[in-house]
Amino acid sequence: MRYCLALDLKNDPNLIEEYEKHHQAVWPEILDSFKEAGILSMEIFRWENRLFLIMDTDASFSFERKNEIDANSPIVQQWENLMSTYQQALPGSKSGEKWQLMKRIFHTEK
Repeated sequence: MRYCLALDLKNDPNLIEEYEKHHQAVWPEILDSFKEAGILSMEIFRWENRLFLIMDTDASFSFERKNEIDANSPIVQQWENLMSTYQQALPGSKSGEKWQLMKRIFHTEK
């Protein structure tokens, strides 16, 4: 399954640069947590301070399972707290949720 999500970074060039540097050396435990949750691959693209994430998963993946894995990992919680210093919720987000699941509105077959 493929999921696409969006998020905004704080609109500060220095913070955006730091955020990108962190993503050039993602902690191994974070990558392990992706595998454990059933995430096969993940890409993040940026335009200005807007991020777009593409995530491909296997059949075992669910957001509930991913959230449970994350909540039970002190290292993942440390990473999420660090990333929160750079991130902000999209306008119109509910309860300050940052990453927002996007709705596919167009698709062509291969």
